[in-house]
Amino acid sequence: MIRALLVLLALLPAVAAGADTPVAPTHGIAMHGDLRLPPGFAALPYVNPAAPKGGTIRQAATGGFDTLNPHVVKGVPALGLGLTFESLLTRSWDEPFSLYGLLAESLEVAEDRSAVIFHLNPKARWHDGTPLTADDVLFSLAVQREHGTPNRRLFYAKVVTAEAPDARTVRFVFAPNPDGSVDREMPLLMGLMPIHSKAWWAGKPFERTTLEPVLGSGPYRVATVDPGRRITYERVPDYWGRDLPIRLGQYNADRVDYVYYRDDAVALEAFKAGEGDVRREIDPAKWANGYDGPALRDGRILREELPHRRPDASRGLILNTRRPLFADLRVRRALGMATDFAWMGRTLFHGALTRTASFYPNSELAAQGLPEGEELRVLDAFRDRLPPELFTQPFALPQTDGTGPAGSRNNLREALRLLAEAGWRIRDGRLADAEGRLFAFEVLLADPSEEKVALEFARSLDRLGMTVSVRAVDSAQFQARVERFDFDVTLRWWASTLSPGNEQLYYYGSEAAGQEGSRNLAGIRDPVVDAIARSIAEATTRADLVARVRALDRVLLWGHYMVPLFHSPVDRLARWSRLKRPEITPLYGPLIETWWVEEGR
Repeated sequence: MIRALLVLLALLPAVAAGADTPVAPTHGIAMHGDLRLPPGFAALPYVNPAAPKGGTIRQAATGGFDTLNPHVVKGVPALGLGLTFESLLTRSWDEPFSLYGLLAESLEVAEDRSAVIFHLNPKARWHDGTPLTADDVLFSLAVQREHGTPNRRLFYAKVVTAEAPDARTVRFVFAPNPDGSVDREMPLLMGLMPIHSKAWWAGKPFERTTLEPVLGSGPYRVATVDPGRRITYERVPDYWGRDLPIRLGQYNADRVDYVYYRDDAVALEAFKAGEGDVRREIDPAKWANGYDGPALRDGRILREELPHRRPDASRGLILNTRRPLFADLRVRRALGMATDFAWMGRTLFHGALTRTASFYPNSELAAQGLPEGEELRVLDAFRDRLPPELFTQPFALPQTDGTGPAGSRNNLREALRLLAEAGWRIRDGRLADAEGRLFAFEVLLADPSEEKVALEFARSLDRLGMTVSVRAVDSAQFQARVERFDFDVTLRWWASTLSPGNEQLYYYGSEAAGQEGSRNLAGIRDPVVDAIARSIAEATTRADLVARVRALDRVLLWGHYMVPLFHSPVDRLARWSRLKRPEITPLYGPLIETWWVEEGR
């Protein structure tokens, strides 16, 4: 099947205008605007090129893992596997979406972005010393089109020509959209495609889970594996790309260790006991009270709050609209009205977080006020299919005074009104429909530390007569259920970048709603969402991109597909003092791969 697909791709004609027009090679590509770094740049601006090599960096994880191939649907991959794999291009994390040469030393992009040619670096090698060639790139496309994750299958299906004129050159041509427009993101997505060794995978089933270390080309390789408990990576001493400007000052530790714990509370205690070197903290309560001890007081453990300028994850209680219980918009609105989130933020999170009111919080991409300008023009095309309020009033979350249950009485009355309109009424103290079926559902969690939020949510809904159970399961069971969409409500998030693109269809598109393993956890099936999300990748300017993302944000918010929780404009990191970091923090926040271990400690 793979061989047939390779032949088919090579024979398909170039269908997009501009695909055969000669263009000059370049060292990188920006989604919008110009690259910030010139040809021949010395190093990334946020690294220490003179950082010493050596030592070990240990990090904690919760749950477990059962595969070392992160590029297929099956299994729970171990953390850190990205250290072993590479792509044709790689990101600068100090720009919204700019890629520079890695496995490819240069590229040629058609003016309309309907085609791209990558020229491989002749020095590129697999860990076994064999050259990385164009055949490996074509194999990687074919195998991931057939067996890759749903988002990659979605992207790579747009490739209509894939050919290798020689061992160091690969050419891709992309199909136009149904309206004739060009998906301008495709050259970048192909640049980020993980590259696998055709020879190593010969005779091996790519789609299955495996605990055999997969041959890679990256700065690290797998050293030891204790399945589900621990994985250790070792730096490749003769790594082919160690002197590339895009790699200088990074991947400095000789070993990178991930240790898995039962839950985050155990992981925190292990860190304080010296069994870990760095820890990202997302729980403000733990940040405020959980780190006290001799190591913190005498300066061996350092805590830092580092501001970032990326969209924070849009975290919330996601409602699975595939369930009839949540198909009605009025019901979804009501579910967000019962909880006093002001009280929750102050009591559970020490006032350190901001309530999330966007799918792109902490960024210019978030919808603001009323739609205007280009955003209004985008939305006007769908006015007859959108709620009238979207055009006349800013989206706003229900307000409470932070006093607890008493402070949300007005919201409770409005919630009961909406539920009654949808056919749900209080009968013998419980909410039921006309046939007497009770309003009952389960909140599925991956980590017991999330229970405090889910239990407060459940207690709030009890005042509406709903019966809500909370269940935390192990990581393998959680992932399996979420991939099958076998849940009512789950506490998860959607993460975005400063340059959203095709992945928005994977998060919110109708096609993804029916693809097991996709990130459309809410089961959104809305032609308006599809159309706006599809247009995002076609934006030719930053201003158009921002307007289209704001339009999508507004439509999603008014769809009430989740009960939003909280986000933070800072990254909270604790580290042992022997671990050092560069002075400059990039646009997207701190990158541990740029840190180093102080010699002698």
